[in-house]
Amino acid sequence: MGLRFCTHGNLVVVVIEDVEEITEWKMREKQKPKKTCKKQTKAATEIQAWWRGTLVRRTLLHAALRAWIIQRWWRLTLDSLLQKKRKQALVTYANTMRAVVKIQSLVRMWRIHWRYHQVLNAIYVIQCHWQCHNCNTCALLRGHCVVTASHLQFHIEIINP
Repeated sequence: MGLRFCTHGNLVVVVIEDVEEITEWKMREKQKPKKTCKKQTKAATEIQAWWRGTLVRRTLLHAALRAWIIQRWWRLTLDSLLQKKRKQALVTYANTMRAVVKIQSLVRMWRIHWRYHQVLNAIYVIQCHWQCHNCNTCALLRGHCVVTASHLQFHIEIINP
């Protein structure tokens, strides 16, 4: 038999134990913890495995999200570069077409101006010859002028009444 004193604040508890019972009880406790210890160890191992798996999945998820963000940024960057190239090509094309149209307009204007001066010179020659010519019959002049892209046609008829 054994005596044991426990103090809880002002309270003193005296416990009288039988040594044989305690020894038997301790032996039973030693046998039980092996089973419960195995169960606890197995449960702890499962919890640790689950937690490690969760951490690994979380890490992989974060890595995948970061990779996705980088890929999205890169695609947007490539798209903006492509849009800039397209815009620059369109501006270059528009400027080229504007220059071509301007040159064509100037060439057409020069050719029309040149033909106009040809007609004007022809009229001056005819007027000069007509004024120097003495016409006793008072004939009438009828003229017709056709200007085409390649040449000038000018017809004058003298009509006697």
